[in-house]
Amino acid sequence: MREVRGMSVLITGGGSGIGEGTARHFAARGAKVTISGRRREKLAEVAQSIGPACRAVVGDVTVHADREAMLAAAVEHGGKLDVLVNSAGNMYRQAIADYTEAFLKDAFNTNVISGMMLSSLAVPHLEKTQGAILFLGSIHNRRAYPGASPYATTKAAVEGLTRVMAAELGRRQIRVACVLPGAVPTEINLRAGLFTAEQSAARYAAIANDHALGRTGTDTEIAEAIEYLARAEWVTGVALEVDGGLGLGVSSF
Repeated sequence: MREVRGMSVLITGGGSGIGEGTARHFAARGAKVTISGRRREKLAEVAQSIGPACRAVVGDVTVHADREAMLAAAVEHGGKLDVLVNSAGNMYRQAIADYTEAFLKDAFNTNVISGMMLSSLAVPHLEKTQGAILFLGSIHNRRAYPGASPYATTKAAVEGLTRVMAAELGRRQIRVACVLPGAVPTEINLRAGLFTAEQSAARYAAIANDHALGRTGTDTEIAEAIEYLARAEWVTGVALEVDGGLGLGVSSF
């Protein structure tokens, strides 16, 4: 397996949640990490707390010029690019009877298309290092939650494109994979304006026992899985479930 020390890693959505946890995890193991996101103050706070190994680039992953800028910053900071972690995304909930075309287009642009376009830009750099493209999927593709079809559909698309991208880029020695997290308490529902902090905490507490292991996960546990996929040189095209058994559909009956 490859060594993390010396890797150059670009993590979108690195200002909070799983993206932030992944940045801290890789930097602590000797990688040069570049994080991107839209919230300048949050990004600066995270980068400062990590130290010189981390560089922050403010940008919107849905904007082409911003994608170019974050990629250039990562190559400059690390001297190359070994791993792209497409962690940026948002929660999209909408009842089926209330679908709007604009809402669904925004969901796919943010959660799917932006990562595809950034990955495309990263190919020449990753080919030089025989690197990896990693996506964040979701256990929503294993458990059906009413009201979450827009989000679940975008994450199903991510899982599908992972396999095709892996097949297409394999000849160029670029590996592609995705991680499917279970419930990990983050700010995603708050940023989407769906729940208050109290409501979000209550929802995570309520879902804990749906996991076979009886608890929700942590961003560090997802980062460990991302590290494995970044290092494993004969693993590609996989969707790795890191969900505490949530996808097993544990029932009290």
